[in-house]
Amino acid sequence: MLPTIVTGWERIEFRSMTVALVVLCLSFLVILNKKKGKLPPGPRAIPVLGNLHQLDTTDLVKSLKELSNKYGPVFTIYLGQKPHVVLYGYQAVKDALVEQADHFSGRGDFHVVQKFTKGNGIAFSNGEKWKILRRFALTTLRNFGMGKRSIEERIQEEAHFLLEEFRNTKQNPFDPTFFLSRAVSNVICSIVFGNRFEYDDKKFLTLLELINDNFQIISSPWGTLCNIFPGFMDYLPGPHHRIFRNFEKMKTFVMEQLRKHEETFQPDCPRDLIDCFLTRMKKEKDDPESYFNMDTMVMTTLNLFFGGTETVSTTLRYGILILMKYPHITEKVQQEIDKVIGRNRCPAVEDRSKMPYTDAVIHEIQRFTSIIPLSLPHCVIRDTVFRGYFLPQGTEVIPVLTSVHSDPEKFKEPHTFNPDNFLDESHRFKANDAFMPFSTGKRICLGEGLARMELFLFFTTFLQNLIFKPTTHPDMIDLTPSTSGVGNLPPIYEFRVIPR
Repeated sequence: MLPTIVTGWERIEFRSMTVALVVLCLSFLVILNKKKGKLPPGPRAIPVLGNLHQLDTTDLVKSLKELSNKYGPVFTIYLGQKPHVVLYGYQAVKDALVEQADHFSGRGDFHVVQKFTKGNGIAFSNGEKWKILRRFALTTLRNFGMGKRSIEERIQEEAHFLLEEFRNTKQNPFDPTFFLSRAVSNVICSIVFGNRFEYDDKKFLTLLELINDNFQIISSPWGTLCNIFPGFMDYLPGPHHRIFRNFEKMKTFVMEQLRKHEETFQPDCPRDLIDCFLTRMKKEKDDPESYFNMDTMVMTTLNLFFGGTETVSTTLRYGILILMKYPHITEKVQQEIDKVIGRNRCPAVEDRSKMPYTDAVIHEIQRFTSIIPLSLPHCVIRDTVFRGYFLPQGTEVIPVLTSVHSDPEKFKEPHTFNPDNFLDESHRFKANDAFMPFSTGKRICLGEGLARMELFLFFTTFLQNLIFKPTTHPDMIDLTPSTSGVGNLPPIYEFRVIPR
């Protein structure tokens, strides 16, 4: 084989090609770095895992607090290979979700749910689809009574049914989980489906069990790992595989309701949200770009059903536990109920303005428990400059709502349950802009008004008529969440109810 002879010209050409290749690589790195943006500082990530080794998946809030102590109120963590900007404390969350509300209005990736919804529905859609569906849902909910006297009467009626169920326990200990979820769910059912379900309806009970099971799993380390490593977790055995199966069973329940509605549908006389959706579907059936189709109807219905059931019923369940731990607070609420409402009529929403202590206790329950501690994930919808950092479009954002509710600059002794957080020196109710149990900004929960009404009417109805008796001494009641992830879930407990 003849040796290769390299001439002087070829050497020059080779050097030129090498220089050009180096320049090209450097240019690529500059472009890549620019695209990556100047993200806030954070702990060093390792390949594949990111910062997972520095996070306690059983208590993410605690881990994020420790990182915030080191890196400040705005920092970056990597969940797997994807960066997430964490907002910790009232000011950071407010600056992003309120002051730059539009920029931070995107819904971030939430694999365990999006695998099922595929971007349909209200909670997990983005862009124009989200805006149109949210506007439709808000209008329809208001038309069917949200914030009005008609829905107040439905809640009062359901509170009465639940009261009878409590009384039927005949002072024996019981777990309140599904007692509460049946009542709360029936309120949203009356708006979405146009009717309530009997408490012994087997299909209804099965649906509530599926919702509860999914909330438990999604809030557990299994749910956290599914969101970070979806591909890997698909091959790993565990309870997380029930999430998708449960969603499919929920979908079957909703589809049955939709078919019943189609059979009796009268476009000139809408009975509920589903009828309104069917009307819009038929109106836009020839529009290929319409967002009103069967998929979005099913997912929108499930979003409202899930959100309108689990968060409120969990707050009630946690609240009862807190009231049993602090009987002196419960007694003061009951004194105010007796003074303002008495024992002979149902509590009404208009009573709330005359009951500052009761209102403060309910707000404090929501603040103290932070049922959705990390909010749902956000993302920036365009390239965004925030506090001197550059967040490229699509950057995932985690607003830590618990950090807002425990901000020492906004609440005295934030880790102690204290209704005075919402009372002024004259014992009048005092609002606090760091109260964000429904999140804030463009993605604030659209059912906030309904939830506030439910919490007031259910709690006051309970305490007007019953005494809560724990199965252990109040000092022994532990308020630490049994699970802390997407949701803060109270410990499982039993209690007894005694007529007042």
